[in-house]
Amino acid sequence: MRLSTGFDISASALTAERLRMDVVSSNISNAGTTRGKLVDGKWVPYTRKMVVMEPNSASFQSYLQTEMNKEAGQGVKATKIVEDTAPYKIVYNPTHPDADKDGNVLMPNVDVLKEMVDMIAATRSYEANVTALNASKAMVTKALEIGK
Repeated sequence: MRLSTGFDISASALTAERLRMDVVSSNISNAGTTRGKLVDGKWVPYTRKMVVMEPNSASFQSYLQTEMNKEAGQGVKATKIVEDTAPYKIVYNPTHPDADKDGNVLMPNVDVLKEMVDMIAATRSYEANVTALNASKAMVTKALEIGK
């Protein structure tokens, strides 16, 4: 195992959690956007997005090799950003410019409370990885001081 393995794992997690926080921020800022994209000549609301993360070494062979060699993991990566399939919210607001003939407006499927919970979870994960990175740094520093 290399000395920098801990740094690599923490760095990959920090990058993935940062992307997750960016996506959550985008969801919150677009929670009221009724014209997210144009589909077949008609505007549809913004659709909530989510980050999908996977381990960097996802094959059975890599897991087997890791267990046989007792090496540390390879970290995590954000593989894609997917759109939530939850239905849009229907709100009665006849004065809204995007209201239909009945006065209903399609609103984004973003729940701000759920997004805030996701943001707190991402922030805590980010903080935990910073702590792990600092612990790795302290261990390397102490190991280098042994040679003095």
